[in-house]
Amino acid sequence: MKEDNRLDELYKLKAEILQSLAHPIRLKIIDFLCNGEKCVCEIVKEVRSERTNVSKHLSILLKADILTRRKEGLNIYYKLKMPCALNFLSCAEEIIKKQVKARMALIKK
Repeated sequence: MKEDNRLDELYKLKAEILQSLAHPIRLKIIDFLCNGEKCVCEIVKEVRSERTNVSKHLSILLKADILTRRKEGLNIYYKLKMPCALNFLSCAEEIIKKQVKARMALIKK
């Protein structure tokens, strides 16, 4: 029974991480940061959203331990703390490609 509780807690924690990723802007931020650390101003420009909205999404990713940040003068820089999140995004793209192929095959019939 104790093992079941530990597994339940592990699944809960995994779900929380997945929930933190479950937004297009957050996925875009992660993808953008794959090339290294970026200033908030660069992130805002890349995702084409309001700074307050981007800050909210950055906060969610920080809380999930996916990103880290540092302050330099007036600028705040973010980088991936868990680059393995990129593996998840690649996996999601593979699933999408297979879904598209299957749908295209249905249309051709």
